Amino acid sequence: MSIHVARDGCRIHYDVVGKGAPVLLVPGLGGDGRFWDGVMAWLKDRYRLIAVDHRGAGRSDRPLGAYRISGIAADILGILDQEGVEQAHLVGHSTGGAIVQSLAIDAPMRCLSTTISGSWARPDARLRMLFAVRSSLLREGLTTDYQTLTHVLGHTPEWIEAHEDSLQAAVASAAERLAPLPVTEARIRMLLDFDRYAELGRITGPVMVIGAEDDLMIPFRHSAEIAAAIAGARLERLAGGHFHPSTRPEPFAQLLADFLGRPAVPR
Repeated sequence: MSIHVARDGCRIHYDVVGKGAPVLLVPGLGGDGRFWDGVMAWLKDRYRLIAVDHRGAGRSDRPLGAYRISGIAADILGILDQEGVEQAHLVGHSTGGAIVQSLAIDAPMRCLSTTISGSWARPDARLRMLFAVRSSLLREGLTTDYQTLTHVLGHTPEWIEAHEDSLQAAVASAAERLAPLPVTEARIRMLLDFDRYAELGRITGPVMVIGAEDDLMIPFRHSAEIAAAIAGARLERLAGGHFHPSTRPEPFAQLLADFLGRPAVPR
């Protein structure tokens, strides 16, 4: 376990495992780097993996106030500096995909490559509605409803059927994990402010965009839009719902290893 203290004093938690070329792993809105545990198990013998908890989530501090994608990106640059990493392969899923888009646009000298998974470059009407509803549920203190909606949109029907008990346990503990609710709500609001679509053409270097064809949270068309806007971007389809890098880590790890040029190995 490692801690980076940001300029405002917020303590940012991150984990480092393995050796080799540095690969930065940024999770989605849940903000907990352990989202990547399964993928890391496949890649730790090939790469130096840095999995980050966002500020306001996971095991990091949760200060009250405004949240911005650019602020989390700045935290990550601080972590890379602390680890002595000049350049890294950037991998981000969902909200993490928005964060690595920002890094690739604003700090291209720090990027060896960019992988954008299950993400979007600008919110369309449907995403604005979804983010607004999720924000409203938290504002009303309806944490069990919020978590249930996350499961329904984030997982395939087959996964929900097979893991109902563990998903219900997550619903039961949602109030504790999402606290303080004003922080989690502020983190959702930052998604409504994110729009880097017009700047995607500035991203250079190798780029892979991954979408799940059965993702109900962030439909595949958003991945296709990102890839079309970046010259030379590689577009890949996987399956397994929005949370597929966590629930089906092997296909994701194998695809990422192929993109980075070194094969993944079994756990």
